[in-house]
Amino acid sequence: MDKLDRELLEKIADLHGIPEGSFNIRKNGERLAASSDDEVSIVQKTDKPGIDIIVAAGVKGKSVHIPVILTKGGFHDTVYNDFFIGADSDVTIVAGCGIHNPSKGEAEHDGVHTFHLAPNSRVRYIERHYGEGVKGSKRVFDPVTVVELDEGAVLEMETTQLGGVTYTDRRTDAVVGDGAKLIVKEKLLTSGEEKAISRFRVELKGAESTCDIVSRSVARDRSSQEFYSDVIGENSCFGHVECDGIILDGARIVSTPQIDAAHPDASLVHEAAVGKIAGEQLVKLMSLGLTEKEAENTVIKGFLN
Repeated sequence: MDKLDRELLEKIADLHGIPEGSFNIRKNGERLAASSDDEVSIVQKTDKPGIDIIVAAGVKGKSVHIPVILTKGGFHDTVYNDFFIGADSDVTIVAGCGIHNPSKGEAEHDGVHTFHLAPNSRVRYIERHYGEGVKGSKRVFDPVTVVELDEGAVLEMETTQLGGVTYTDRRTDAVVGDGAKLIVKEKLLTSGEEKAISRFRVELKGAESTCDIVSRSVARDRSSQEFYSDVIGENSCFGHVECDGIILDGARIVSTPQIDAAHPDASLVHEAAVGKIAGEQLVKLMSLGLTEKEAENTVIKGFLN
């Protein structure tokens, strides 16, 4: 790996070198480095680009890194990853993609991830998207996440996009079984002419199933954001969707939450709020010696964290 590779991997996966345990690092459509063991095996697909990540039943305390980096323009990378999580296991998966586009063309990465969580398994999934490049370059992400949660399974998704992504259209579809839980924490920052779309569709099929989706976003300059959620309660269940946005300059945010209660014991809640930074917050911080811009950035950092 060269210096640029290491910088991108640090930004998207907090990696300062080759990680321990099971991992798969992909660069410009090819496997750069990989390792696996009996507890967490990573197998390359033979019919299409991508990998199968197989976690054995009962495995706990393991971390798996599967980052992707792109360092050339005019390149479109699509990868299909399937996660098979064994019963009663508990693992952390660190994914994400970093794009450095050195040309004025378009560099795009589309990850199609499918999660199959067996009964009583638990996964913390961390995904970060980051883009950089020459002026006029385009960095595009169109990720798709499909989730199948068996009885008692829990998936915690932490998705972060805090700069440099020209366009993204993120889609998450989930089916939640008996006593299972889907937790999503989305953090998003757009600026310039960037556009970001988030789409969630969750079917709460199981008895006492739960979903909790929280999106926090900041739109600056002339960027735009769209948030769509559709939560369907088909059993005794609880679903909560919250979309909070801060809008600055000439940006635009559209939030469209939808809930569909198809069972008398379905309890579904959606909340959406978009507004500017309160003036008193800026005044208080500026009274401590910060400039207006520094005060604004401090409020944004606190909001997204």
